[in-house]
Amino acid sequence: MNIENIREYCMSLPMATEDMAFGDDCLLLRVCDKIFACISFTRNDYFVVKSDPERAIELRERYVEIAPAWHWNKKYWNEVSLSGTLTDDFVRSLIRHSYAQVVKKLTKRLRDAHPEICEVRE
Repeated sequence: MNIENIREYCMSLPMATEDMAFGDDCLLLRVCDKIFACISFTRNDYFVVKSDPERAIELRERYVEIAPAWHWNKKYWNEVSLSGTLTDDFVRSLIRHSYAQVVKKLTKRLRDAHPEICEVRE
């Protein structure tokens, strides 16, 4: 899976939007204005996704392609290298998990107003 395929997959999720809030080198993917993924255009071999703490630790222990992204909320973000052996299905599961983690933290009012965002399963 390449960066453009990752972007397309992220944009296929309900209510996903994108913007370049940090300039032309970084694409932020959001649901209800909350970031669930980040793609760098300066390095086209990695992206960043959110994770719960337990899953983040497990992923980092099992996969050398996944490392802490310390520039965002410390241990809750993972930098994922595409230069490794991760399958497309696994990459999609990382993105879905990140999306679901962000949706979980949205207000009940927002989730109730947009039930389609809650249908995406990790």
